[in-house]
Amino acid sequence: MAVGGQKKVTKGGKKGGKKKTADPFSKKEWYDIKAPAMFPKRTCARTLVTRTQGTRIASEALKGRVVTLSLGDLSEKNEEVFRKFKLQIEDVQGRHCLTNFHGLELTRDKLCSVVVKWRSTIEAHVDVKTTDGYLLRFFIITFTPSVPRSERLHSYAQTTRIKRIRARLVEIIQQEVSTCDLKEVVNKLFHCTRRSKSGIMDISTR
Repeated sequence: MAVGGQKKVTKGGKKGGKKKTADPFSKKEWYDIKAPAMFPKRTCARTLVTRTQGTRIASEALKGRVVTLSLGDLSEKNEEVFRKFKLQIEDVQGRHCLTNFHGLELTRDKLCSVVVKWRSTIEAHVDVKTTDGYLLRFFIITFTPSVPRSERLHSYAQTTRIKRIRARLVEIIQQEVSTCDLKEVVNKLFHCTRRSKSGIMDISTR
C-alpha cells in the first residue's frame, strides 16, 4: 500500500494570478508652466495631466489649477526658498500653461523660527483692492521688540498698545497696496530683501 499519493497537477495556475498592470503615466502628458512676466524665470516647472479622451479635454482640466513654487524656483535667490508663491493656470497655449499670481505664504519651519518667546504676538488681516481691481487679503504677524537695558526678560504689551500697533499695520498695508496694481505689488514682494524678524505676512487673492 502506497503512503502519500501523487500531487494533482493543475494547468494554468490560479485564475487571475498574473494581471498586467498598466503604467499610469502612459495616459498622461507634460505641460510647461509659464510664470508671469514679473518673474526672471518664465519656464519654471512642469505639470502632468491626463490626455484628451472623448469629451475630457486636457487643456480644460488644467485651467484653474494652482501650483506652489518657491522663490528659488522663480529666480536665482536660493537662500530664500522659504517664500512660496502660488500661481494659478488661466490659459493653455499648446504645451504652455500661462499663469497669474494667486498668493504668497511662508513655509511652516520659517514661521516657527520667527516666533520669539517672552514677547507679545500681534496678528492682523486686511483686504485691500489694487488699482486694476484685484482684491488681496493680507495676513500679518509681528512681535513686540525687546526693551534695551531692561532687567526684565519679557517685553509684553498692554491691550491698548496692541490695538494701536494693529491699526498701524493695517494702515501701512493699505497705503502701500491701494495705489499699486497687481504687478507692482508682486514686484514689491519679490524684491523684498528685508530679513527682520519683527513681522511677516501672507497674501492670497480674492
